[in-house]
Amino acid sequence: MTKNILNIGIPSKGRLRKDVLNIFKKKKLNLISERGERDLLGSIKQFKNINILYLHAREIIERLGDGSLDIGFSGFDLLKESEINTQKKINVIKKYDFGKATLVVAIPDPWIDVQTVADLEEIAFEFKDKKKKRLRVATKYPNLTREFLFSKGVTQFKLIDSLGATEAYPFTGSSEIITDITSTGETLKANNLRILKDGEILRSEACMMISKSSNNKMGLNKIVKLFSKN
Repeated sequence: MTKNILNIGIPSKGRLRKDVLNIFKKKKLNLISERGERDLLGSIKQFKNINILYLHAREIIERLGDGSLDIGFSGFDLLKESEINTQKKINVIKKYDFGKATLVVAIPDPWIDVQTVADLEEIAFEFKDKKKKRLRVATKYPNLTREFLFSKGVTQFKLIDSLGATEAYPFTGSSEIITDITSTGETLKANNLRILKDGEILRSEACMMISKSSNNKMGLNKIVKLFSKN
């Protein structure tokens, strides 16, 4: 990596990408991509020493951790889901007023006797004792889910990696319950799922982060200050 080049990671798709691109527009920074929106590489017209990389939001966290990105825009939830060693190598510089969502524990509506995580603990032991299997929890956030459930005393469960629409897992026989990120809760309701009363795991929003290994890099502070201003 060239010493005087700054690498900035922007989400490659979704609402988060659009909101981050709006930050650049508000700062009157012209992003250049030779092949349009599908290009994975870009630049800023006003800054010849900056490379723009369009990456999956999760990968942005990993690349900040290994120092191949200097600045990155991603979700706070994805930072906290990453490995502790990765988190230690990243500083959150600014939290934005977009990309807001909450990671929650959600259960099927028919489970009327389950209202809290304590109730869930009882169910988990019933599964173990009567059905001889563990309660399955589908999620894209295994680290945060495991940490939260353990902290609440729920230990008899099995995590199922979600590869798609997590809301469908309880109704396809793939899991009993889920943890998922939600903005309004409407998608969960539409899929006959209910959030536990004390089932909030983490509140998240979009953040600007920097790699600690880039702290002394030339030009970094100037760019960080520019993006930190409202």
